[in-house]
Amino acid sequence: MPSFLSSGFFGVDAMCHRGGSMRLMGMFLLALCLLGPDAFAQRANQRNVKKSNSKTKIRLPESVRSKKPVDLEVTPVRTSSRQEIRYAANELDTFIERELLAEGITPQELASDEVFLRRVYLDVAGRIPTLEEASRFLESKSSDRREELIDQLLSSPDYVSHSYNWWADTLRLVDRPQPNLVADPYNGYVKQSIAENKPYDQWVYEMLTADGKVWDNPAVGFQLRDDGMPLPYIDNTVRVFLGTQIGCAQCHDHPFDEWSQYQFYQLAAFTAGTSTRMRKGDPGFEKTNPANALINEGKKHFDKGRVPGEFQRIARANTYVVSERPRRLRLPHDYAYRDAKPKDVVEPKVLWGEIPTSAAKATPREQFAAWVTSPENPRFSQTIVNRLWKRLMGVGFVEPVDDFRDENPCVNEAAMDHLCKELIRRGFDLKELTRIVLYSQTYQRQAVDFDITDGEMYYFPGPTVRRMTAEQVWDSILTLAVNNPWPFQRPTAEEMKPVLDLDFSKVDFAEVKRRSATFKESYFSPVYKRNLNQHAYQRNVLCRASELPAPLPADHFLRQFGQGDREVINGSQDEATVPQILAMFNGPITHLMLEPGSALVDNVLQVNNVKKRIDAIFLSVLTRKPSTEDRVLASRELSSQNQTGVGYGNIIWALLNTREFLFVQ
Repeated sequence: MPSFLSSGFFGVDAMCHRGGSMRLMGMFLLALCLLGPDAFAQRANQRNVKKSNSKTKIRLPESVRSKKPVDLEVTPVRTSSRQEIRYAANELDTFIERELLAEGITPQELASDEVFLRRVYLDVAGRIPTLEEASRFLESKSSDRREELIDQLLSSPDYVSHSYNWWADTLRLVDRPQPNLVADPYNGYVKQSIAENKPYDQWVYEMLTADGKVWDNPAVGFQLRDDGMPLPYIDNTVRVFLGTQIGCAQCHDHPFDEWSQYQFYQLAAFTAGTSTRMRKGDPGFEKTNPANALINEGKKHFDKGRVPGEFQRIARANTYVVSERPRRLRLPHDYAYRDAKPKDVVEPKVLWGEIPTSAAKATPREQFAAWVTSPENPRFSQTIVNRLWKRLMGVGFVEPVDDFRDENPCVNEAAMDHLCKELIRRGFDLKELTRIVLYSQTYQRQAVDFDITDGEMYYFPGPTVRRMTAEQVWDSILTLAVNNPWPFQRPTAEEMKPVLDLDFSKVDFAEVKRRSATFKESYFSPVYKRNLNQHAYQRNVLCRASELPAPLPADHFLRQFGQGDREVINGSQDEATVPQILAMFNGPITHLMLEPGSALVDNVLQVNNVKKRIDAIFLSVLTRKPSTEDRVLASRELSSQNQTGVGYGNIIWALLNTREFLFVQ
C-alpha cells in the first residue's frame, strides 16, 4: 500500500501506512529552486569552522528561543479515578463493538505507539510532540504509558490552548465584536474556565445569567457577542448548547422540523428583558449618555475637535452593561398564523420538558439557564458529548453535530447514552469525559479513511483520518521551530480592569483623558497588535494560536489554512487551497524552522552521527523513525549535496510537505 509520503502534499491516497516508496527526490530538486540560501547549511558549516570573524545572524526573536515554563495554572486530572475511567472506557468499547458486530464490521487493530503518540498530542495538546517528548514516550517501558501520557497532556497548558481554539470556533470568540466593545476579558474567561476545569453546567449557566461590565463579570461576553440581536441570540444559544437549529422559526414555522414561530417567540420571551447598555438612572447616567457627554466635551479640548480613537473607545466601552429588567415580548406585526394575533404578548415556555422546580421563582433569564443546563434536559448532555466525540473521532454520533432531529439519527444510542450518564455522574467534568474516550480502545485503534459527505453511517471501527485544523498546523510548526511558543498570553479581566474601568459618577474629562492615554499604551487594539511585533519573524507573531488576536487578517497563515473569521458557529474549513500549498512550499512560516537558532536546527546539530540525525528529523517532523527505504533515500540526498546542511534542510522541507505531516492519523 502506498504511504502518505507517496501521496505528496494533498495526494488522493489517505491510507495510514508508514511503508512504501517515499519518492522525495522531486521535492528535493524543487527545494533547491525555492528555498534559496540554506540557513541550516550555514549553521551546520559554522560548527565545523573553529575560527571565524563573523557570526551567523539570528533572526528569531529572543523571546521564543529560550525554554520557559508557561505561567498558567491548570487543574490536573483526578489520578485517583483512573480505575473508574478504565472501566467506563471498557463499557464504551463494548457498546461500540456490539454495533460493529451487528453491522458485520471488523474493528481496526490498535494503532502503534508512534501513531498513538502523534494523534493524542494533536487531539489533546493541539500540536505534535517535540523530539524530546517523542523519544521519552517511545523509550518508556511502562505498561501504563498511554494512560500516563493522556493524564499528563490533559493536565497541561497545551490542553487549555487547544481546547480554547475549539471553543473559540464554537462560541465565535473575537476581540472586538463591535468597534466599541472590548471582549478580551470574556475570551480570557473562557480560557480560564478551561484551565480550572469548571463544571460544564456551571460554566454555561454563568454565561447565560451574568450581569455587569465585561471586566467585572467576564461571562457577560457571551450575551454581548450577539449585542442588539435578541432573536439570533436565542437561535445561537440553542444551537451551541442544545444541538437544535431553530433559526428558521424566527420568521415562519420551521419547514423541516417541528418548531413553530410561536414556539420560537415563547422561548425568546425568557431573555426579552436582557439589556446590554447603561440606562437612565444608572450611576453617572442622568439626562444624557455619559460617554456622549465626554466625547462632546473632548471636541472642545482636542486639536481641531478630533477626539482620539482611544478616548472614544474607552468611554463607549464603559456603557456596555448587561442587566435583566422586566419586559414582555410581543409577536411581530406581520405574524401570519392562526394560533395568535400580530403583536400579541407571548408568555415564556420551553421547547420541551419543564423548568426545574429549583428555578420556579427565579427571573426569566435564570429560568431559561436552569432549563438549558439541567441534568434532566437530555439534549444538553447529548450535545456536548456529541461535539466532543467528533473532536476526537472525526465524526459525531449525530451529524451535523448541532442538528438533532429525526432525519439525522444517532449511529450508536447506547454509546452516547453511556457517555451522557458518565458526564452527569461526574458532575459535568469535561476533562473526565475526554479521558474516558481517550482511554478507550475505540480511540486508540488505527484510523479509517472516511468521507462524511458520502452519506453513509460510520460505526467507529476506529477514528477517522482528518486534516489538522489551522491551529494544529500552526502550533505544530512552532513546536518544530521555537523553544518557547508562549512568549505572551492573551490579557485577562484582572489585568484590563484597572486600565479600562470608568465610574461615570466620579470621573471627569481630565481623568478619562489620562486613562485613555494608558489604554492607548496597553490594550488599544492597533497599538496592542503593533507591540506584539517584538515576537515576530517576517511579520508573523510567533505564539500559540490561542493567544493571537482574533480575527486575524485574511492573508495570515491561520486564515489560509481555514481558521474562520468567527462570524458563524464552527466556521472553520479544512478544504485544500492553492495558498496553503504555496505557504507550505515557500512561505515564511516554513522557512522559520530552518533558521539558525530554531529548535529543530539545534536538536539535529546536537547529534553527530548521520543515522541519528536522520532519525531525529523523522521523529521531530513525523513522530516516527524512518523506514529502511526512507533512510536509503535520505542518505542518497545527503550524498548528492556538496553541503551536508543543504541535504538536511531539504529532507526537513520535503517531510513537512507530505500528507503524513498534515493529517491526523
